[in-house]
Amino acid sequence: MDKQADTPATTNSSRIQRVLAAVEDIGNRLPDPALLFIALLFIVWGLSWALSYVSFEVIDPRSGEAVVIVNQLSGTALAQFMSSMVTNFSHFHPVGVVLVAMLGIGVAEHTGFINAALRKIMAITARKLLTPMLIAVGIVSHSAVDAGYVLVIPIGGVLFYAAGRHPLAGIAAAFAGVSGGFSANFVPSALDPMLQGLTQAGAQILDPGVVLNPLNNYFFTTASSLLIIGLGWYITDNIVEPRVSQLELDGDLHDLPQMDPLSAEESRGLRAALLAMLVGIGLLIVSSLPAESAWRDPDGALTSGAAPLMRSIVPLIFLLFLLPGIVYGYCAGTVSSAKDIIDGMSKAMGTMAYYLVIMFFIAQFIYAFGQSNLGVLLALEGAALLQAMAMPAPLTIVGIVLLTGLVNLFVGSASAKWALLAPIFVPMLMSLGISPDLTQAAYRVGDSSTNIITPLMPYFPLVVVFCQRYVTRSGIGTVTAMMLPYSAAFIVLWSAFLLLYWALGLPLGLQASYQYPA
Repeated sequence: MDKQADTPATTNSSRIQRVLAAVEDIGNRLPDPALLFIALLFIVWGLSWALSYVSFEVIDPRSGEAVVIVNQLSGTALAQFMSSMVTNFSHFHPVGVVLVAMLGIGVAEHTGFINAALRKIMAITARKLLTPMLIAVGIVSHSAVDAGYVLVIPIGGVLFYAAGRHPLAGIAAAFAGVSGGFSANFVPSALDPMLQGLTQAGAQILDPGVVLNPLNNYFFTTASSLLIIGLGWYITDNIVEPRVSQLELDGDLHDLPQMDPLSAEESRGLRAALLAMLVGIGLLIVSSLPAESAWRDPDGALTSGAAPLMRSIVPLIFLLFLLPGIVYGYCAGTVSSAKDIIDGMSKAMGTMAYYLVIMFFIAQFIYAFGQSNLGVLLALEGAALLQAMAMPAPLTIVGIVLLTGLVNLFVGSASAKWALLAPIFVPMLMSLGISPDLTQAAYRVGDSSTNIITPLMPYFPLVVVFCQRYVTRSGIGTVTAMMLPYSAAFIVLWSAFLLLYWALGLPLGLQASYQYPA
């Protein structure tokens, strides 16, 4: 029988798979993540020492003064580093978010509530719709701040495993929705007013009378949700899953749910637990409705960054999993005493040991990197280069997307990056006749697209830990190779989508425009 010639599509697919295999191999040859961040800390120290003797003419828009690199090897800096080492770690935001949420989730998992709920979901969800459903849930999870990282991503692996699919593909799809689609959301979140405030401040440098609506990108981010779900669906099922299916599952899988039908006891426990969860959510809604509710900020808003409701998202997740988990355990007979509840929490914390080690060194690196001003210099030099190129408006928009994506590999915080870039980008593009609303939309595309391929993103090591539950040899390279197709597709096709959206004149958001002046 003659061997069939490869088609162009097959050849291209093979090339992509070879590239991804090379990325994985190189990435996994890197040191353990903890050692990697120790090495990066020494690099930051060395660069800060060398560049502290160089004078830069780049002006920091926040202070109005030239950027100065602070030598982190000076006696003062090292003494400050040592004195703040404990607080660098204990106050590092991702640590508290993950641990508090995992206490409640650990109980729900230990009693069998999550197991039963996932099996019920799988019984009523078509297998072919599992991927888009998971990505959509990941996108919506942005409204709960960082909760998607500790809730949706691990559930993605469990869901795919329960459906007979490779769990790493589920983790990849969930990660793509939670982090890659960070700025694609059809539910308003705290990110919207935060970015709008920085954009408005940047616009007022040129025009003090500019006032922007907090939902000035809402229609675009809603439409982008459909794009991200579609792209993520295709990439997961056609590129990522065929590749990761070759990875042998050698982790501890005995606690993961199978597709067995629920027993009478499990069904009774699940009904009682879901009722308890609905009652809890109902009480939260009722208590937040009054204008004088304690959940609101002083101005009466529920979704602002200062509102107690938004600042309590993680504790609420803790309670909304803890209480149903306990109810399920007693009703289904999987819990006999309070000690079983504490055992569930202890077991969850045991799985976080490696994550805590990594987070300690990441916290020290991020502290030194921030204190040195190296990230500020990188962002501002890139912005100055883009401004000097003086490209046509559409190319400038694409340039902002690409530069933001590049800076995002080194400066993970969305607010920190935009605080640096908005005072430069927004007035610059206003002088070209481009509105602050469009500039902010371009920033959001670039900020989201490369989240999923940078090990410097604080939650990236957590995704590695989730993968190691199924494939013990998973490392930085494994996750990077999984997520690279999403990142490349998002930054190219999402940018094209923004340009098309602009060309068609579709509304960006509430009271938003494309041109300045509107």
